[in-house]
Amino acid sequence: MSTFTVERLSFQHLPALPNAWQPADYLALLSKLDYENPEAIAPAELKEMTQLALTDLEPAEAAEIVLGYLFPDDLTKGQLDQLAHQLQTEKLWEENPNFALHRGFFNATQLLYEAYNGKFPHPQAVEFKVKITAASPADLALLDHEPAAMLLRLLAPGLADRALLHRLFGDQLAGGAFPEATSILWQLTPSEKTDTSVVYDIISSDYWLEDFKFADTYEATLPAE
Repeated sequence: MSTFTVERLSFQHLPALPNAWQPADYLALLSKLDYENPEAIAPAELKEMTQLALTDLEPAEAAEIVLGYLFPDDLTKGQLDQLAHQLQTEKLWEENPNFALHRGFFNATQLLYEAYNGKFPHPQAVEFKVKITAASPADLALLDHEPAAMLLRLLAPGLADRALLHRLFGDQLAGGAFPEATSILWQLTPSEKTDTSVVYDIISSDYWLEDFKFADTYEATLPAE
């Protein structure tokens, strides 16, 4: 086993994911909404005009258009219709069984929540910086292989035993295959790397990692490869 020191450096809440919606996305949505000549809109006004165009529709219809744009190949017409109605009342980025779609559900709900002044569930993400210090460069290199899964195994000891991550993914945290990890950690950006330490900027849903705000510095282990 390799032992690491885990130190939380910062923690904050985010109402939206950074750079989730780009000007090209707004232009594409406006085209789907049959908005005439969207290219003439100033870039700074694209978000507002997209949201105004969405609110010309019933919420479910607007949700179906946004979901259809985000998931052009993942959902059938029937699924889009069903999910568009569910999106108005359910936190699909937490509750839907398809983890790979969670980030998209979050981004869709965030756009619609703002457009409809709260008629959709309130999305909230968390962002924090965490410093991982290893005993040796070889130990730190363990994070290079499936970094999302490895990091969740290092973050989990900073959560209470009753935390959802422990209850749903106990086997995966213990070392089993963990394909859901990349859909739980939405952003994973390394920085300040030395031979034996690295700082990660992590973004996820508060559903999974809200309680990491209480984490003190602690030690955690990973199985050696």
